Amino acid sequence: MSRFRRGGMTGDPRAGFRDQKDKESAVPQGLIKAARKSGQLNLSGRGLSEVPVSVWRINVDTPEEAHSNVQFDASDRWWEQTDLLKLFLSSNKLQSLPDDLMLLPALVVLDVHDNLLSELPGAIGELVNLQKLNISHNKLKFLPPELVQLQNLKSLLVQQNQLEKIPEALGQLAVLEELDLSNNCLQNISGCIGGLTHLSRLNLSNNKLKALPAEISSLKSLRQLDCTSNLLEDVPASLAGMDSLEQLYLKQNKLTFLPELPNCKLLKELHVGNNQINTLGPQHLSHLSCLSILDLRDNKLKSLPDEIALLKGLERLDLTNNDLGSLPSSLANLQNLKSLQLEGNPLRGIRRDLLSKGTQELLKYLRGRLPVPDPKSEKGEAPAVTGMTLPSDALVNTHAIATLKTLDYSDKQAPAIPDTVFNAVGSSLITIVNFSKNQLMEVPARLVELKDSVCDVNLGFNKIQTISLNLCMLQKLTHLDMRNNFLASLPDELEALTRLQSVILSFNRFKTFPDVLYRIPTLETILISTNQIGSIDPLQLIKLPKLSTLDLRNNDLLQIPPTLGNCESLRSLNLEGNPFRNPRAAILAKGTAAVLEYLRSRLPN
Repeated sequence: MSRFRRGGMTGDPRAGFRDQKDKESAVPQGLIKAARKSGQLNLSGRGLSEVPVSVWRINVDTPEEAHSNVQFDASDRWWEQTDLLKLFLSSNKLQSLPDDLMLLPALVVLDVHDNLLSELPGAIGELVNLQKLNISHNKLKFLPPELVQLQNLKSLLVQQNQLEKIPEALGQLAVLEELDLSNNCLQNISGCIGGLTHLSRLNLSNNKLKALPAEISSLKSLRQLDCTSNLLEDVPASLAGMDSLEQLYLKQNKLTFLPELPNCKLLKELHVGNNQINTLGPQHLSHLSCLSILDLRDNKLKSLPDEIALLKGLERLDLTNNDLGSLPSSLANLQNLKSLQLEGNPLRGIRRDLLSKGTQELLKYLRGRLPVPDPKSEKGEAPAVTGMTLPSDALVNTHAIATLKTLDYSDKQAPAIPDTVFNAVGSSLITIVNFSKNQLMEVPARLVELKDSVCDVNLGFNKIQTISLNLCMLQKLTHLDMRNNFLASLPDELEALTRLQSVILSFNRFKTFPDVLYRIPTLETILISTNQIGSIDPLQLIKLPKLSTLDLRNNDLLQIPPTLGNCESLRSLNLEGNPFRNPRAAILAKGTAAVLEYLRSRLPN
């Protein structure tokens, strides 16, 4: 041994063998064996600085167990293995990928996000079956031209890198549907992007772009375009030709006017906050009939046109921190408007205490400033109620009771439902009750008189704090709307509503998901957005076999349990506006199926 010390060899002479063995041991053989059966291998978060060769050669080399003199049952036939289709290497310490990558030609998904990669090997072009490539959160400064060979690629995620330009070849990815280039160092976007005619989501946010190419108009399938946090001073007129566009984000740029979008008739969300826009005219609004969200905060608007009333579907209008001195009365005609933000404007003629009362009170005030319609006009508006109006005609629509089986006493701002309304029912069978938009503090007690026929009850936009047991006796009830009240809990007796299909509880004060809803197996729709719910129990939700729509937007969910991915009946799952970190916004934007698939991928094997 002395000669080893004299020769300067102070380490173990078998260290080289141990290093290789240590690399291999970082990947348990059980995982490799399982991957041969499932076609999926997840090595995320294992601290790998290098991927063991056995991973790249998983479909090439004969497994170790094949050399043992053992009997194989049906589940251990290594010669019937499945080609590796999905490989997850995220959240490791990889600085490079070897050319051995080409030994996995069947790969459909390759995820290497959150590593230390500074370049990609040209061999990546050999993965011709690849459909999703996630190389985000690395140190890439360029993309290899070999990417053009990935003609089956549908999703390319390159956000959070150091790219200064994109290769011209990128425009030849003919079936690409999602491209995320956000949080890079891009100063311009090549016109080659116009070749991505199947692209539906494009994220260019948090770069240094001063302009968008005119060729962007060729993206006829694009539904979501995010250019937030760039240096844009203008947008090309050709942007108006993107007639599939549904969401447009232009926040935090240097725009001085709103783009005109005459052909974007499907646009639902337009976000242009934090710019320098000082003019808003009819030409900017007249074609946006589907718009539900308009964000104009932190601009320099001095007035709004009366044509704002053309946005019939508008639900949220943010005008925070502008230079508005007044509001057009026509705002009151936006029947669907639920949120109007006006803080930081020098408004005159509107009392501060009125502004603090919220959107509905402000709209009610503006409604009072509208011109009184002429009852003899061609529009046929109903004449105002006078002292000569019969009480029964003023309080309830008897025609609706007789022909539509509907008892309607809505939008009266009444503290209680008059007995005259219920008396007008007589022997009629009522199926629909609408007492919304009043000042009710409780569920009307006489509602129970309609229990033999009523199926649909709307008590939204009131001040109800608790649901009485009388409501729980409406055993034919299929639809219940209690949105915009003061509810914090539901009674256990609600379980008696064995025909209930949909319940709307949005804009209330729930801090926990109501347990009783887990016990109503007929439920198909639960809308409970904009509350303070902190958690859900997916194991209980799975017991609702018909649940197809679940809206949990704008709550306090800190995490989404992966088990929720097993709720196979869900067709619409809305989670936006919660403080959880995963799934990320990019996944949420893909829709319900993608979210559920992501959650299932996080389940333990």
